[in-house]
Amino acid sequence: MANKGRHIFYGLANNYIAGAKSIEREVNDMTKTLYVGNLPWSTTDTALSEAFSEYGSVVSSRIITDRETGRSRGFGFVEVEDSDVDTIVSAMNGSDFDGRQIVVNEAKARQD
Repeated sequence: MANKGRHIFYGLANNYIAGAKSIEREVNDMTKTLYVGNLPWSTTDTALSEAFSEYGSVVSSRIITDRETGRSRGFGFVEVEDSDVDTIVSAMNGSDFDGRQIVVNEAKARQD
């Protein structure tokens, strides 16, 4: 009898995980990731998100840092609503961000 309960629990847990992955795929289908280059090293995730949110809905942002030093590598990514991509890229690409002209375009898939 105990094994039957365990199988039901694992079945429910697997269904929950599958459902969560499905929701994650749906959210990712409604968003696009933008590459942002030539950022000042002092740029924070928050500052990047705030600048881009003036032109559309920002889901998340992240600055890429060096693993050893923790220092910014001068680029990052901003995840935005799919419907806002063109507006944001047009507004932000080539714009001045803390004294630097940034490059903004749709991110390409990572090549291993």
